[in-house]
Amino acid sequence: MIIDLRSDTLTKPSQGMLDAMYRAEVGDDVFGEDPTVKKLEEMAAAMFGMEAGLFCPSGTMTNQIAVKSHTQPLDEIICDKLCHIYNYETAGWAFHSGVSVRLTDGDRGIMTVDQIERCILPDYDWYPNTRMICIENTVNKGGGAVYSVERMKEISDFARSKGLIYHLDGARIFNALTALGQAAMALSGVFDSISVCLSKGLGTPAGSVLLGSKDFIKKSRKIRKVMGGGMRQSGYLAAAGVYALENNITRLAEDHDRARQIEVVLNKCSWVKQVLPVETNIIIFEVENSAETADKLAAKGIKTSPFSPTLVRMVTHLDITDHMVSQLADLL
Repeated sequence: MIIDLRSDTLTKPSQGMLDAMYRAEVGDDVFGEDPTVKKLEEMAAAMFGMEAGLFCPSGTMTNQIAVKSHTQPLDEIICDKLCHIYNYETAGWAFHSGVSVRLTDGDRGIMTVDQIERCILPDYDWYPNTRMICIENTVNKGGGAVYSVERMKEISDFARSKGLIYHLDGARIFNALTALGQAAMALSGVFDSISVCLSKGLGTPAGSVLLGSKDFIKKSRKIRKVMGGGMRQSGYLAAAGVYALENNITRLAEDHDRARQIEVVLNKCSWVKQVLPVETNIIIFEVENSAETADKLAAKGIKTSPFSPTLVRMVTHLDITDHMVSQLADLL
């Protein structure tokens, strides 16, 4: 048996999701005529109390559209050194938008208002214009660390007081909300834009939804087009998103439970130096040599991701079962 814990992007659609995709009513979304895409966009926007949504192929695209739509060249965005926008989007903020990035050193990627405030630059000719704050929730490189609703609102109040745009990279926002015991509506009015990924814990084959005001989404549709994100009969993919939002949110708690079981086992392993606190479905642990450890685990049928020279990542997801976790414990 192969136990693949490299990422929660590896899931395959369930039979129920495949049936929903097969039955989807579709049209040409570039012409605004795909009813299933519209349904997904409206559903996601309503969940978070936002005005409108935009279905895109990936979370990288939704984040990069948000940066492009909210900024202009010579602007600067503030984010943490661990965030996805900075580490894993091919410096798209520079390529697409001509902006710079100023980094905080948060606690496992969780920024404070004080840290953000120290990043705001004075209005001098030789500095870029501080324009936007971006947070990631959960923080992937932080081991699935979670921003509390209170922290997100505190940063929101600060951003408004300084006239700054506030964007949420919600790649795993439903994992965060599950850990917090909160509904998506708890974030209504907090952010200027939100990216919601559907292809991670929610289990769809592809896609993310960008949320914001009607004017913001209208502008973002044109940016999506120039980035190559007009997908025509994308309702087949959107149907998977609708199914996921209706069926796969409450089950995320199972992934978190299994991750905590793995955390307990790893903490008992003499070859593991430490395990980052597990809050959601991501487990990051330190070893002597991550590449060697990953190879040894792979030889036992356990697939993991070396995350640095000494860190290894495991991610639970809907294709990981209790039986796999039990077997994994024995193998570890």
